Amino acid sequence: MSDFDDIIDNTEKFYRKLAERMFKEIEEIDKAVKTGRIQGDWEIKPIDEPGVKGYIARGKFYSHNIPNESLPLAPKLIEEIREPLTDVFEEEDKIKVYVELPGVEKDDIQLNLIGNSVELKAKNFYKIIALPTQCLNFDHVISKYKNGVLEITIPKKEPQGTNERYSIKIE
Repeated sequence: MSDFDDIIDNTEKFYRKLAERMFKEIEEIDKAVKTGRIQGDWEIKPIDEPGVKGYIARGKFYSHNIPNESLPLAPKLIEEIREPLTDVFEEEDKIKVYVELPGVEKDDIQLNLIGNSVELKAKNFYKIIALPTQCLNFDHVISKYKNGVLEITIPKKEPQGTNERYSIKIE
């Protein structure tokens, strides 16, 4: 057997194992939905035709009711909180923060300034963004959201420490 044949054989074995695991986990999810262990709106249809095996799954979990040990794949998908890509720039008179939030609506974004950091919550995104200075004027923060990019401008002020919490309105 040549090296090429060996690579193809190993790839096919890997694919089979992956498909078997995926099918088992989808079957577990389907059982959990049908028995009520998982709350949600689901439609899971098996495909079993000559040369084609698989599932079509459409739906939404309600994650408050899922036992983590019962479904190996589902909790990871359900509880997935992603950290958005961010850039922080310090200028002479202000701090600029850019956050990429693809697929998020403006009304789903919540921003809080806490101490010298920005707390961001938006659908399945969450991040606390450390700011490079504590001398910030929280009363004059400007934030804009357009095309999936949030821009936050925080003016600097004379030094004085604070750990107060401020909510920011997004325009």
